[in-house]
Amino acid sequence: MKSEVLSVRVSKEFKEEAVKRGIDIRKLIEKTLEEELKKVKENELESAIKWIRENNTGVSVEEWVKAVRKTRDTM
Repeated sequence: MKSEVLSVRVSKEFKEEAVKRGIDIRKLIEKTLEEELKKVKENELESAIKWIRENNTGVSVEEWVKAVRKTRDTM
């Protein structure tokens, strides 16, 4: 995976204490960002599902299952 430099300004005290306590700031930021992106994607998916349910009342569960399977087969 390619990486990119990210510049962030934090208080000197925070940085010094994190270094003193052995916290890997890079790993912490990557993990936190990854978790936040996962939450955002899940929320977007939930919104999309809600919209689909509200706007496709005439489609049965069986029809959805068939459509999903057909789409998977073409990929």
